[in-house]
Amino acid sequence: MSECVMEEEERAESTVPSCVSMKSDWSKDDPENFSIGAQGSPLKGGELQEVIEGHKMSLKRRCEHVTEGTHEAGSGTLLNKIYTELYITEGQSEEMDTQHEVRQLERTSKKNIQDTPIKCQDIFKVLSEQQRHIRVVLTNGVAGVGKTFSVQKFSLDWAEGLENQDISLVLPLSCRELNLIRDEQHSLLSLLHVFHPTLQKIRAEDLTVWKLLFIFDGLDESRFSLGFNKHQLISDVTQVSSVGMLLVNLIQGNLLPSALIWITSRPAAAHQIPPRVLTGSQKYEASLTPRRRVLQEEVQ
Repeated sequence: MSECVMEEEERAESTVPSCVSMKSDWSKDDPENFSIGAQGSPLKGGELQEVIEGHKMSLKRRCEHVTEGTHEAGSGTLLNKIYTELYITEGQSEEMDTQHEVRQLERTSKKNIQDTPIKCQDIFKVLSEQQRHIRVVLTNGVAGVGKTFSVQKFSLDWAEGLENQDISLVLPLSCRELNLIRDEQHSLLSLLHVFHPTLQKIRAEDLTVWKLLFIFDGLDESRFSLGFNKHQLISDVTQVSSVGMLLVNLIQGNLLPSALIWITSRPAAAHQIPPRVLTGSQKYEASLTPRRRVLQEEVQ
C-alpha cells in the first residue's frame, strides 16, 4: 500500500519518532530539569533568534522524511516527494458530526463540487467574506485521509521559511505521545520542554508575547480526559496540572488567549469538544483529493 494512504492506519503501530512524536529519551530524567528557563528575563535579540532557528532545524529534521514501521528516525521517503494536498473544506463548528466513520466517508465523498478546497497552510488565514480572526481550528476527517501528513507539511513549510512566518513558534504535539504522561502533572512550559528539547531556554514571559501555534494531532487517540464542564482554571504557563486540563484551558482561551490552536481528529472523537467551546472558531472537514483516491484504489 502507498505510504501516503497508509500513514493514518499505521500510526498507532509505528514506534518511530516523527514530526508530531517528539518525546526524547532525556525526558525520563529528573523532572526538575524541565523547569529550566521558567524564571528570569525574556529572551532578547540574538538569543531569541538562536532558539527559534534551533527549533526550526529540529522540526525540519523530524518532518522532512516520512518514517514508518522500523525505519530509523530521519530515514524513509521525503515528505515533499509524496505529499498530495488534502482536500479541506470549510464546515460549521456548530455541526459536529459524530456519525460512524463509514457514513462520514460516504458523505464527504459526495461533497458539492462547488466546495472550495483550502490548503493546510491557509487554515488560519481570514477568509475574505468573513473578515474575522480564527484562533481555534478543528480538522475533522476519517482515518487514512492524511491529517498527520498535513500537520507535517504545515510544520515543514514553516520551518523552511516558506509559509506562515508571522507565527513565532509552531508546536506540534501528538496526542498519542501525550498519553505517555497523562498520569503526570506538568505546566505548559515544562510540557514544551519535554516534547521540544530545543526550547529549554524559553521562559514563561516569552510564551506570553510570542505568536504561538499549538497543534494537537490525533485527538481520537487521546487517553486523557477533557473536562470542559468541570475544569480547573489555568491562566499561568507555569501552573501545574494534568495534560487534559492544560489542553482544555488552551482551547477555551484561559491559557495564552492569543495562541492559535489546531486539532485533528476522526469524526467519532470530535464530540469531546463541545460546539459551544468552538464558537467563533473554525471547523474544517478533510477528505481524499482526487489523486489520493486514485492511489488508494490502485492498492486495494
